Amino acid sequence: MRHTISILLENESGALSRVAGLFSARGYNIESLTVAPTEDDSVSRMTLVTRGSDEVIEQITKQLNKLVDVIKLIDLTEGAHLERELMMVKVNVSTAYQREEIKRLVDIFRGCIIDVSDNNYTIEMTGTSDKLDAFIKVIEPTIIIEVVRSGGLGIARGNKSLRI
Repeated sequence: MRHTISILLENESGALSRVAGLFSARGYNIESLTVAPTEDDSVSRMTLVTRGSDEVIEQITKQLNKLVDVIKLIDLTEGAHLERELMMVKVNVSTAYQREEIKRLVDIFRGCIIDVSDNNYTIEMTGTSDKLDAFIKVIEPTIIIEVVRSGGLGIARGNKSLRI
């Protein structure tokens, strides 16, 4: 099962490598990893997406809690939460038909064309991983030049939050 783990950790050099090292040492895979400072410059928030059984995820969270850099963590998958990902896609639109078709698809998926050149559009899209995957599937594969994705971000719904 896919799990999204949100972690508050000290914003110090080596903290990210210790978390990644914990996963690699135990043979666990990280599907996506996003890290940025919080409103407190001394604390970073890491969002980590991985797959595993409930037992494996429990073992991962116990091991993460033992790391000295980790302040607090939560498995967002255990409760109601929101997830989003950012994607930028550069496509070749050398014909009028391709330009119109891409504009139509971008509108349907509620994306935005953020850069236009003679033969290329760069599209920005946010949403769930499934939405972004669906967008990529409906585009003709031969016109895709480049795809860049941020990885998942998550936040608990309602009053539940991850704070110090």
